[in-house]
Amino acid sequence: MAELRRSPLYDRHVGLGAKLAEFGGWEMPIEYAGRGVLAEHQAVREAVGVFDVSHLGKAEVAGPGAAAFVNGCLTNDLGRISAGQAQYTLCCDEGGGVVDDLIAYLVSADRVLLVPNAANNAEVVSRLAAAAPPGVTVTDRHTAFGVLAVQGPASATLLEALGLPTGGAYMSFTEASWKDRPVIVCRSGYTGERGFELLPDWDDTPVLWDALLAAGESLGVSPAGLGARDTLRTEMGYPLHGQDLSASITPVQARSGWAVGWDKERFWGREALAAERAAGAVRLLWGLRSAGRAIPRPHMAVTSASGEPLGEVTSGTFSPTLRQGIGLALLARGVAEGDTVRVDVRGRPSPMTVVRPPFVPSSPR
Repeated sequence: MAELRRSPLYDRHVGLGAKLAEFGGWEMPIEYAGRGVLAEHQAVREAVGVFDVSHLGKAEVAGPGAAAFVNGCLTNDLGRISAGQAQYTLCCDEGGGVVDDLIAYLVSADRVLLVPNAANNAEVVSRLAAAAPPGVTVTDRHTAFGVLAVQGPASATLLEALGLPTGGAYMSFTEASWKDRPVIVCRSGYTGERGFELLPDWDDTPVLWDALLAAGESLGVSPAGLGARDTLRTEMGYPLHGQDLSASITPVQARSGWAVGWDKERFWGREALAAERAAGAVRLLWGLRSAGRAIPRPHMAVTSASGEPLGEVTSGTFSPTLRQGIGLALLARGVAEGDTVRVDVRGRPSPMTVVRPPFVPSSPR
């Protein structure tokens, strides 16, 4: 078994008594001693939380026409945004399966910074490098930057206390500095709350983490682990690659077609996805809201009230905000919002209502 990689904040997590676990090949904090998932989740919804997500991949595509090259590979249309903006997009295979979902930072026509998921970074880099035209380089910069996600209603106040810019529009970014050191500040996040993602140099990440926690004390700041990150994103209905998106779950099935530039002449998987879109997906991603105390979990079978197989749960958790079980599930075409289905929770057919996420109001802007 390969040795797990560690973020630049590993020692900080140990000092805070974090429960550490493997995630995407990295040893990352799930929750912190004396806090726990529920408290960390609540801090993000009501005040501000700081996540270490430095395990996320980073790759740089540079050279003449780099942005046009990336645009011909990934699904979303970089022509919709301008330099200084970021975009959610997908890397698909030729069959329309999702290799990864990622964020593209459009620096200029000749430079794009990509942030894939940790486990998929090498594959995304490999595919792009193999397809790159002469003069365009694709560089793996996984450990060039740390990533800190500052999320919650008080996130802007916290950044302002450190002198960092907060005035950008949603999904815009600024190449700023802090203590004379570079840091990219992006108005984005994975929680549904107003927030920012900071990309300092790898070795600068610990001191910035310390400063955020110190300056946020009066605001009710909390370090937050990947456990809270998962409950927060599930409440929003945001997909997780490997569960709600995968090589066998297309953007059409996962209702991520909004991140596809359907009018573009080319991108990986275009023909297969266009055909599926025209024919109609045989299954679609829905939300599930438990009618009782049962909590849906991935791979649990979903049936109709009469026992007819309908699909399976892809993501599921206890919602700290709603105080009930919620989940996402791939269900057969014909299932409709408001339907009651049964989820096999440890051998018990538990009733759940089919809904359209988000499960709680979203306020990221």
